[in-house]
Amino acid sequence: MPDESGKKQLLHLVFGGELKSLSSVEFRDLKALDIVGIFPDYKSAEVVWKAKAQETVDNAHMRYFIVHLHRLLDPESRQD
Repeated sequence: MPDESGKKQLLHLVFGGELKSLSSVEFRDLKALDIVGIFPDYKSAEVVWKAKAQETVDNAHMRYFIVHLHRLLDPESRQD
C-alpha cells in the first residue's frame, strides 16, 4: 500500500546486539538486543544503522543489521 507521498512502503528493521563470536551471527544475550526501529525505506534505515554502528565501534562484537521486512511480508516483491 502506498504512503501519503504515493510511494510504496518498503519496511526495514534495524536491530543489533553483541555477538558470541566474530565468525558467526549468534547473539550473546537475546534479551539485550537493541531493537532500534522500523523504517519506511532502506535509505532512512541505513542512516540510523550507520549511526548505531558508529556508536559501538569500540566493541568488535557489537553488530547492527538491516532486515528487509518488505521481502518477508511480500516475498514476490523484487523491490529493494
